[in-house]
Amino acid sequence: MSTRNAQLTTFPAFVRVDARKVAIFGNGAEAAAKARLVANTTADISVYADAPEAELTDSLSRLGLEPLPGAYSAAQMDGATLVFAATGDAALDRKIVADARARRIPANAVDQPEFCDFLTPALVNRAPVAIAIGTEGAGPVLAQMIRARIDQMLSPSLGTLARLAQDYRVAVDRLLPRGVARRVFWRRFFEADVATHVAHNEISLARRAATRMLRGREPVPGHIWLVGAGPGAEDLLTLRAQRAMMEADAIVYDALVPETVVALGRRDAERISVGKRKGCHSKSQADINQLLVQLGREGKRVVRLKSGDPLVFGRAGEEMAALRDAGVSFEIVPGITSALAAAADFELPLTLRGVASSLVFTTGHDLTGAALPDWARLAVSGATLCVYMGRTVAASVATRLIEAGLPADMTVAIVENASRADRRLFHGTLADLPALEHRTELSGPVMVVIGDAVAGANFDHSTPIAEGQSDAAPARTRSTQTQAA
Repeated sequence: MSTRNAQLTTFPAFVRVDARKVAIFGNGAEAAAKARLVANTTADISVYADAPEAELTDSLSRLGLEPLPGAYSAAQMDGATLVFAATGDAALDRKIVADARARRIPANAVDQPEFCDFLTPALVNRAPVAIAIGTEGAGPVLAQMIRARIDQMLSPSLGTLARLAQDYRVAVDRLLPRGVARRVFWRRFFEADVATHVAHNEISLARRAATRMLRGREPVPGHIWLVGAGPGAEDLLTLRAQRAMMEADAIVYDALVPETVVALGRRDAERISVGKRKGCHSKSQADINQLLVQLGREGKRVVRLKSGDPLVFGRAGEEMAALRDAGVSFEIVPGITSALAAAADFELPLTLRGVASSLVFTTGHDLTGAALPDWARLAVSGATLCVYMGRTVAASVATRLIEAGLPADMTVAIVENASRADRRLFHGTLADLPALEHRTELSGPVMVVIGDAVAGANFDHSTPIAEGQSDAAPARTRSTQTQAA
């Protein structure tokens, strides 16, 4: 790509419009859209419309404005800082722009780039923070798509945090020397304890934390996010989880969390693998607890990244207890647990009216003890049973459930690497389930779903789990067919 091709033909800038007149000409949807855009500012908006349509009238009413009636006159733009021509009449819009230019007022004619002194961007508003996205008219839809992504990534409290920073700017300039000291303060202000309090709407606590940092009375406290990484697909990570990862100084992650998810963290964040997978525990749970406490006491902001949801078989309870005992602040960021992703892969309703009205999450190892868990009886009465980490104990699970009263021909659905591009789907019956133990090629996390509702799943993309079983998908039970119809 040449240097010329990499250059912009427009210069991005922000125009001061506070209490200044912005004139908009038009009767319909385009004029309404410009009014809504300018209403993000404190400008004095004047909308001139000789025959206002319903959409314009409704939009202006929501903004607390009224259209100014009368045929177009160049005098209407006197004193304006900006002018928008959005009448829908191309010739009239060009005349409005010409009149504005004669008065040295920058003007914009909708859908006529050659008659635009400035272009309106797609706007992400976290006042006083604003992010404007422009494509020089080449792709307005692309600009809106980018705006939506950025809007999702930024915390809703960012504007409040920025306004709080304005309150401290004079004191920082007076008390801290230019250079490293100020940069360190502001980075901590926007990423550490102050930001956390603002996000929780604890403004008085945020001010106290900022004042302590400014006076240097105590070190910046650490903070731990216990984050659910979801089942593996990076686009199933929640927006809150992504924001935490972009703020974290360190990311502590399990072996089941894919590298593509870990890579979503801040580029300069320290990455610490702690294993936590069957057969490859690189650190004990006690070691992990100690590590999180240590990082928190060092003032680090840490994302503890767990597969699925941290509160579902994630041993988050032990980590929370350790952090609580050590006085290190933490919060939970929920994630999508694997059972839900597995159900989505199979288009499987985990609850189904008249068939399955309850849901049980368990691990295969819970079914190997001497006593049958009480929830196993729920499965007999129609609950859907989601078995985590069940491959190596599949035979025992099948035997115990059949002994408890589940029919041997009950349909089961099995997913390895739920939600991921490399997922594998299998189907069979409860009697076939022991064959799962012999599928040693299944190295990823395996989810087994058992129950009457499973017969309503889509088996078009799954294969039989038992060798020699017919490749035909299992038939739906009559009750399930009736409910799914």
